[in-house]
Amino acid sequence: MTEKEYFPWCYGANFIPSTAINQLEMWQEESFDPVTIDRELSFAEKIGMTVMRVYLHDLLWLQDRDGFLKRMEQYLSIAAGHGIRTIFTIFDDCWNDRFSLGKQPDPKPFTHNSGWIQSPGAAAADDLSQRPRLEEYVKGVLTHFAKDDRIVLWDLYNEPGNGPNGDHITKFQLRVNASLPLLKDVFRWASEVKISQPVTAAVWNRTPEFHDLNRFMFDHSEVVSFHCYMPPKETEACIQEVIREANGRQMICSEYMARTAGSTFEGCLPIFRKWNISAVNWGLVSGKTQTIFPWHWTKEKGMPDKYFHDVFNPDGTLLYPEEKAVFDAVRSTDHTGKRGR
Repeated sequence: MTEKEYFPWCYGANFIPSTAINQLEMWQEESFDPVTIDRELSFAEKIGMTVMRVYLHDLLWLQDRDGFLKRMEQYLSIAAGHGIRTIFTIFDDCWNDRFSLGKQPDPKPFTHNSGWIQSPGAAAADDLSQRPRLEEYVKGVLTHFAKDDRIVLWDLYNEPGNGPNGDHITKFQLRVNASLPLLKDVFRWASEVKISQPVTAAVWNRTPEFHDLNRFMFDHSEVVSFHCYMPPKETEACIQEVIREANGRQMICSEYMARTAGSTFEGCLPIFRKWNISAVNWGLVSGKTQTIFPWHWTKEKGMPDKYFHDVFNPDGTLLYPEEKAVFDAVRSTDHTGKRGR
């Protein structure tokens, strides 16, 4: 396969402002918070991050498509002002499958991502009568931003086949191949719009039952993406596996960094740099998503000895000041020539 570089090596974070618990609270008119977005993206700029992965939601299009597009434009303008380009994520199979527009729930104490929601959710994904509205949403958003160079990549479907647990520990209630028809549809819809940006969907579960989903994502992603919440040795082994599948295509790890699982900036970000694979960790600023707590954390456990995700406190100080040295090092180090694409 002919190699094509769509964007230079970069690192950044999965971003939601600290004042939002989920995608709806981030984007709905009454809770959209450009002041916080601007402030928190300035934190990212200071440590050299140049890409953010940001989730959308199909109900926002149904509620107020013009307002939604306007707020997306506003976000992109703010991000570009900080030298940051964006990966927008269209669909998502993770976490809560019951949700509605309007005021969103308050965070559950000590609970990781207690308010995060799926899009479009299992019920809508399995209801073929809803395909027309989902197609209209996907094509409407992609058409509006089809030539926008502030968008570096479209992530068409986050973790297809996942379910309401939304983590990488508990392996039950997974949708697995029930998500394959919508995955195929969203790639087809994107191809019909003729956007200028590349598309992807990330391989995240490498167990045999995910073979069909993984095969489709590997075969149809223009930039090959994957998730890896593992320690350095296992991360490098994962990279080697994905390099073989990428067959010369550019690569990005669109989720990593879970400190108490052994996936750290110090251990893993230099490995991604070495292999010229862009890297996007989970979480920028500690806030209402509460992803400083590990998966399946409970109030009875109290505060964790080490924060799980996220980089900054809401005041812009680093959760772990020593991590700044890692960011400084990867910015100043040329990669070794090894090919991650």
